[in-house]
Amino acid sequence: MADFLFEIGLEEVPARMIASAEAELKRRVVELLERERLISAGADVKSYSTPRRLAVLVSGVAAKQEDAAEELTGPSVKVAFKDGVATPAAVAFAKKAGVAVEALKTVSTPKGEYLAATVVKAGRAAAEVIAAELPKEIAAIYWAKNMYWRAGKPERFVRPVRWMLALLGDQVVPVEFGGKTAGAVTYGHRVLFGDAAIKLEAPAKYEEALLTAYVIADVETRRQKIRKALDHVTRTVEGARWREDHGLIDTLTHLTEWASDRSVVLGGFEPEYLSLPEEVLVTVMRDHQKYLAVEDKAGKLAPYFLAVLNMEADDAGLAVIRHGNARVLRARFNDARFFWEFDQRVPLKERVKQLENVTFQKELGSYAAKTTRVRELALGLAELVTSRGARVDAVALDAAAMLAKTDLTTELVKEFTELQGIVGGLYAKAQGASEAAAAAIYDQYLPESMEDAVPRTVEGALLSIADKADTIAGMFGLGMEPTGSKDPFALRRAANGIVKILAESTPALPLTLSEVAGRATANEAVEAKVRSFLVERLEFYLREAKEQAYDVVKAVLAAGSDDVRDAVARAEAVTSVRGSADFEAVSAAFKRMKNILAQAKEKGESFDGAASAQKGAHPAQEALAAAAAHVGGKVETLSGGHAYGAALEAVATLRPQVDAFFEQVMVMDPDAEVRKGRLSLLASIVKSFSGIADFSEIVVAG
Repeated sequence: MADFLFEIGLEEVPARMIASAEAELKRRVVELLERERLISAGADVKSYSTPRRLAVLVSGVAAKQEDAAEELTGPSVKVAFKDGVATPAAVAFAKKAGVAVEALKTVSTPKGEYLAATVVKAGRAAAEVIAAELPKEIAAIYWAKNMYWRAGKPERFVRPVRWMLALLGDQVVPVEFGGKTAGAVTYGHRVLFGDAAIKLEAPAKYEEALLTAYVIADVETRRQKIRKALDHVTRTVEGARWREDHGLIDTLTHLTEWASDRSVVLGGFEPEYLSLPEEVLVTVMRDHQKYLAVEDKAGKLAPYFLAVLNMEADDAGLAVIRHGNARVLRARFNDARFFWEFDQRVPLKERVKQLENVTFQKELGSYAAKTTRVRELALGLAELVTSRGARVDAVALDAAAMLAKTDLTTELVKEFTELQGIVGGLYAKAQGASEAAAAAIYDQYLPESMEDAVPRTVEGALLSIADKADTIAGMFGLGMEPTGSKDPFALRRAANGIVKILAESTPALPLTLSEVAGRATANEAVEAKVRSFLVERLEFYLREAKEQAYDVVKAVLAAGSDDVRDAVARAEAVTSVRGSADFEAVSAAFKRMKNILAQAKEKGESFDGAASAQKGAHPAQEALAAAAAHVGGKVETLSGGHAYGAALEAVATLRPQVDAFFEQVMVMDPDAEVRKGRLSLLASIVKSFSGIADFSEIVVAG
């Protein structure tokens, strides 16, 4: 056994692509080694990445594959021998198997007697296997954008390959890709260490060797170093703290190879810029300069910024960098202030007409046309939720829907596109719009991911749903549905947002997926497709955001998928009780019941689903019918109050009667009337208790 280390060195890779590529390379290397019988499942594996490298370290790799015995099946005996003499078919099979005809054996199969041979496949050396197979895995890594860099050569990759390192113990594995052959050499920090090669003696020395060359290969270690350096530098300003920004910290981690206290610069800007909205200042710092904002004890923005460098410098060097960064930031702030003041000359209400000149999608028209559709849809949804007791400021909602897209015509949004919606909300508030209308405009794009918060108000939630549903319905109407990994109009993200809003809004929005799809579309076929798409995203939400098991999600959605909040509550209830032995037993019994009923239907059996006493009723049958009726009433009451956990616990109490029934009663009795009664009992139980989840979908041990 030996450690295997593979590293691919590249020109700087975009930060947003690194994490997924690191994970994929790790997965592909592990799958390759497992597939080739070089490691066992659960082997110790670690991955690394920086802007210039991706690497994987695997422990316990075998020096060679074990020999593998393989059973080959050949022609039928009838074809292989005629009058006891081997035919050409038998000879050819023996040759293929590498054995004499006399060594062939006969095996029985459902199709008859066939020739067979056991072939022992000699294991290959690990280095040979890796050198042959790893280049295919490297080439298969997914990148959002690839490039060619060698004229006339076929390989494409995110950036040009500059070196590769592949060590199995102390043996170099000559992996070839992108015109490079792997060796035992890696490289350190481009600026702090230079171009000197670092010869690695053993895979386990990788992190240590790079550390001496100013490279922190482990992503999490680098992240924590950056955070500690930010803390250290910020403490030089009394009462200050850097504003937490997980996304930006993640980006900075993937933009750097080295971090220390001398890799962070604290700079300042003129307090007069604080008259601009914080959202504008933070966006300029974060999205355009990759600077972190600093705040005071009260959480208010302070006139400082933090820049993280992919290097370190002495005091003089840091002073020069600080001055340069402050100068650039000042220029960006001046631009933002100019646009903010310039845009105020034309109120948002006067910009509505300008939306006719801004194209939303060529077949769907301008943003003015979209605004008309969204206003109608938002108010229609508002009527529905109002009729069910929700409180909605319809005037504010209509005003927000009318002005929602007008900030697309402003200079500030044209310059800082990340601020669309936010700028509209700020401008609306500054121009006298109601708090409800301004907040709805501000939040209209939320949530943009599963990590984002939902809109803060009912009006904002309805506007966001209407905007997203209109986009989905329009694109589906044109046949532009997401396919595979392709989703150019981010329709999955929009649908995820609708589901998340319906699941998490406070107060709850009493809307169903069918109502959203129905109000957004005018075509039944499109409506069905949109609703199915929303249900698919509900399934995604339950699995990814709520971390529900696949079988639980399947069981819950089989019982109903229209009410998002209710589906979430039912899934959480099933998860809370599924570990119970009684519940698992009842779930297994439900699967058995459904199978029996399905087979009975195939045989033409008739049963009405009534659980009343019937001819030839067995005592265990009567006991189950009585228990089911009693528990069914409790479950109905509890489910009506959304007390699904208690309802499922009540269902689990049926186990003794269910077990006794299947132990003592033959459902498919020869007497047709008796058989009908027993099938009807099972049908009534399945129907009565499947409102929370289809228990037959729950996977149970054994």
